[in-house]
Amino acid sequence: MTLIKSISGIRGTIGGGAGEGLNPLDIVKFTSAYATLIRKTCKVQSNKIVVGRDARISGEMVKNVVVGTLMGMGWDVVDIDLASTPTTELAVTMEGACGGIILTASHNPKQWNALKLLNEHGEFLNAAEGNEVLRIAEAEEFDYADVDNLGSYRKDLTYNQKHIDSVLALDLVDVEAIKKADFRVAIDCVNSVGGIILPELLERLGVKHVEKLYCEPTGNFQHNPEPLEKNLGDIMNLMKGGKADVAFVVDPDVDRLAMICENGVMYGEEYTLVTVADYVLKHTPGNTVSNLSSTRALRDVTRKYGMEYNASAVGEVNVVTKMKATNAVIGGEGNGGVIYPASHYGRDALVGIALFLSHLAHEGKKVSELRATYPPYFIAKNRVDLTPEIDVDAILAKVKEIYKDEEVNDIDGVKIDFADKWVHLRKSNTEPIIRVYSEASTMEAAEEIGQKIMDVINELAK
Repeated sequence: MTLIKSISGIRGTIGGGAGEGLNPLDIVKFTSAYATLIRKTCKVQSNKIVVGRDARISGEMVKNVVVGTLMGMGWDVVDIDLASTPTTELAVTMEGACGGIILTASHNPKQWNALKLLNEHGEFLNAAEGNEVLRIAEAEEFDYADVDNLGSYRKDLTYNQKHIDSVLALDLVDVEAIKKADFRVAIDCVNSVGGIILPELLERLGVKHVEKLYCEPTGNFQHNPEPLEKNLGDIMNLMKGGKADVAFVVDPDVDRLAMICENGVMYGEEYTLVTVADYVLKHTPGNTVSNLSSTRALRDVTRKYGMEYNASAVGEVNVVTKMKATNAVIGGEGNGGVIYPASHYGRDALVGIALFLSHLAHEGKKVSELRATYPPYFIAKNRVDLTPEIDVDAILAKVKEIYKDEEVNDIDGVKIDFADKWVHLRKSNTEPIIRVYSEASTMEAAEEIGQKIMDVINELAK
């Protein structure tokens, strides 16, 4: 059993004793701590908290505990039930609520679940707020409401529709062009909430031919739910049969979007954001942001339009903070996460799909031809395992010194930007390892520069 308490929420496997997994006792404790923090910090005049969940088998149980606890803390609960993460984020602001809790363990396997915590803007809590939730939970500093002040409960299943309406209302979503293009689309929704909302979205976008794979929201994921090539053999084979022009694959909570070309080849999840950004920048010039571990192709595309690219520390909340600071018109993460402020400050696969299909319709190219128009980069992901007594920070400081003549960014680990490649070193918060991500114009070159830096680290660790 595993229970991980972090600033971004509480995550764990279902079952076990108190403090061992994500069980009812711990769910009550952390929900109570969150409810206490929101009562202190919320600036909107409301007594509502929104709760949404993905289709995990444990979802009903976790939701019932969360809802009962919030009512016991005096909050009025708006239960939107089976809903994507971006749907829940939008519901918070549409309801004028003080916050929201999303019950999803994102791309983790079915035995996991989690509480993701939102503020009144429908955005994730920042590090200070997350730490305060952990502190309140540890100290059990919460008071429950008396009988005359218990919260109320309301179920509202209209938010999938409202989310789709908001996507279709975006200026750059060209429904007419998509209809006219008569696309054939395949989707793999890994037996979660994408299977409910994506067919509806595609129908409203005028897509008449949809091949559905794993769209029943049973929570029994038919493959590892992380949308990576090694997990997507079934839909890649479907595409090789020539059944569709493009395939869209989402994770269980629908905030990440991977795509597959008409020939069954992965588009590359790093390029979801790059492609959508190209379309957005073509129509609305502005700055862009992604995290330090994302492809350089976004920087290249941004500069093509004479605009400025900025990198943030890894983590959605850090990307959003940097986007706001630089007035970015588009941003996100290289894991297929598109953040489009014209909609909201959260990763949203529905927005990604609608903008991508608009772009594809305007370009009139096959998906593989569109992919070939972007700078080709390859990312290698490695790690160096160290012994617990080694001072990881000291090693990173020495690496930074060795490469001080290159462009170095140290806001999140150490990133070394060479003229034609980069390496990003980050230490794990939970184990004595350094993650080594490297990117170059070929996979061989990416592996080579990554290995070179790893050799330096191993030498320094002796």
